[in-house]
Amino acid sequence: MKARRGYSAVIALGALVAIAMFFSAAPAAAQAGAPATPPEMVATYSALADAILAVKRTEADLVRSILAAAYAHGEVQLARAQRSIGAGDAAAARAAVEALAADVAQLATEGDAAVAQVRKRLLEGGHHHNSAGEAQGLYDEGFVVVTKAAKQKLLESSRAIGQMAGAAKADALGAEWQKVKAIYAGLMKPAK
Repeated sequence: MKARRGYSAVIALGALVAIAMFFSAAPAAAQAGAPATPPEMVATYSALADAILAVKRTEADLVRSILAAAYAHGEVQLARAQRSIGAGDAAAARAAVEALAADVAQLATEGDAAVAQVRKRLLEGGHHHNSAGEAQGLYDEGFVVVTKAAKQKLLESSRAIGQMAGAAKADALGAEWQKVKAIYAGLMKPAK
């Protein structure tokens, strides 16, 4: 028991000495100017900044990959629809046109409902990839690549394509896809 009290006394005495040294050194430190942040801390903070920025670039690359997959799927559905229209297979054409409309909608929304859930989770955690663009009204909240203007145009194309499902014509479908293609090309340009 005595040993424990002695140990506690040493800790208390050490704490008092440390406090006394701090307060006696404080005026001298204030006169000497503010202490510099240790270089090791600055280096660690710099490495953290690099990691955060790398994750942001990775998020943009991932969203572009999601867009590329939706676009490629759309190209397949367009070809399927055009073949079905040429063959006079109205049921197959309808299915392909509806799938194409859904693919274009996924381009507009940067993915499907599963991706939207991830985006929602990021927003709830305080992550806004394009916070400055959101503040300027250029991006919807949480969007990474697709601007509000591009989203609106893609949704218009999705609706137009969907309305063709009942009686699609290959030339009209191709013309609407050209609009989508132009928007997509603009979105996929490398970030500056």
